[in-house]
Amino acid sequence: MLTITRRATFAAAHRLYRSDWNDARNEAVFGRCANPGGHGHNYVLEVTVGGDLDPETGMIADLKWVKEVMDRHVIDHVDHRNLNADVEILHGVIPTAENLARVFWHRLVGPISEQARLVRVRVQETENNSATYEEP
Repeated sequence: MLTITRRATFAAAHRLYRSDWNDARNEAVFGRCANPGGHGHNYVLEVTVGGDLDPETGMIADLKWVKEVMDRHVIDHVDHRNLNADVEILHGVIPTAENLARVFWHRLVGPISEQARLVRVRVQETENNSATYEEP
């Protein structure tokens, strides 16, 4: 299968914690990421779509269209926001990279399936850390 990948970036703050745990347990599990003041990242979102090659255009899907779908369904909701407090699509979700990848997949799979097949969503939180949700 042929695939294409579109990359987007967004800046956001978050705090990893469970409100039903005390500060000591949150710190033991989430480390410095449980800091009550939160912290921020410059995230990278990569969306990979696959499908048949259109013989007329030579494309699986127009990458400009993929970007528009990413912006409308994910980036516009999370960019320059506090992921714990300001983002309705993440309400009740601990905003780990893994959970972001999973939530973003579910936001994108419907719209992407209008023209292609969603294959992978990757969220890079730092230069060294990322999470990937792939087609089940």
